Parts: sequence; structure tokens; C-alpha cells
Amino acid sequence: MRNLFLKTGIAPAASGSAYAEIEAPAGVSDTHAVLSTHVKYAPFATRQRRGYLRDASERDLSVHLETALRGVVIGERWPKSGLDVTVTILEGDQERGLSQAQGHEDWDMMNVLGGCITVAAAAIADAGIDCVDMVTGGVAALIQSSGTQTPQIVLDPVCSEHDNLLAACCVAYMPSRDEVSNLWIKGQLPPSDAATQTQLVRRAIQASKGNYKVLVDELGSFSQNHVEAA
Repeated sequence: MRNLFLKTGIAPAASGSAYAEIEAPAGVSDTHAVLSTHVKYAPFATRQRRGYLRDASERDLSVHLETALRGVVIGERWPKSGLDVTVTILEGDQERGLSQAQGHEDWDMMNVLGGCITVAAAAIADAGIDCVDMVTGGVAALIQSSGTQTPQIVLDPVCSEHDNLLAACCVAYMPSRDEVSNLWIKGQLPPSDAATQTQLVRRAIQASKGNYKVLVDELGSFSQNHVEAA
């Protein structure tokens, strides 16, 4: 039986009143911070206006972003707390209708996810949230150019600039720990061609390392300016 506190005569203006408190069950509150992510395009981000409610692509981006950040944030240092990460995309890579017509929407989502991971990590670091490492996103794509027989891997691909995209990879990478917290591969890669798959992931990690340098420089510059202002 849980403890019960009961007191009558709480409201003098009423003919009869009572107040009760029942002991809360153990373990109601979480000992780790609860992480939630929300990715949303601004209505004006693309020529074809977005709705105010999240669509399926935005929900997918939110899930991938949460997976990328969950392995980074040290949740046990923030018990009974919530960490809400909201990313608003102000401008898309290209016009949405054209992206859908050309079949590039999924590829564009990977570029968007890579940016979401990096900017979310910067905001978390700026907030002083404890993390095991800083994570950044990186994207690489396997393309088949016209007039060439051998596919090539490019970093940070712009879909409209390439004739044929065979596959793409987006990673969330922590360089200090040499770990990947999220991996998303999409496209036509033969299961037996493990070497190409491995190379695609490695090049995506290379792109992530380039973004990591920008993140470190920005945080260092911000800290220096903050100290000088103080």
C-alpha cells in the first residue's frame, strides 16, 4: 500500500472539502535526459510551399537526426530533463517539384540530413550539453557520368549537376572516437561489391571530417570572442 495523506476542511467557503496526496510510484521520472528532435522545412524553403504540419520526409529526417544525436549526448548527466532539438530549414537545395520529377528527392534528403546533424551538434555544444564527442554529418554519392564507364564517388553531391546517381551514403561521424552514430545508404549497389560500399562510407566520413573542422573553428572563435567580451 502506498502512503496516503488526507485533510478535510481545505475550502472554508464550501460545505465540505477534502485534499488528498498519494505517494508516487518509484521510477516515475527518467534518470536520463529525454531527447526529442523536430526537423521542419519553412513554408518558403522551396518554390512549392510546404505545409505547417510535418510530412513523411520531415518525420524521416527527425528520426535519423535523433539516432545520430542519441549516441553522442551523455543523457545520464541530465536526469529528469528534456533536450528538444528543433531544426528549421530555411532554403532547400533545389525546387521541390523539380526534385520529385527527376527522382532526386531521396538524394536531396541525405544532403539535408547531413546539414541537420552538423548544425544540431553546434547548437548542443553552444548550449553546454555534455557529449562524448562532437558529431558532424557527411554525404558521398556514387555517380555514373555520361561518356564514362567507371562510376565515381563525389563528396557533398548536388543532384541536379549529375546525370545518374547510383547510390549515396550519409553518416554521422565522431572523429575523436572514430565512431559512426548513424549510417544511411540508399541506391543500387550489388551486395557482393563490398569494396565499393566500404569506399562510399569512407568518403562520406571524409566529408564529415571537413565539416568537423568548420564546427571546431566556429566554436573556438565564439569562445574566444566571449572571453574577450567578458
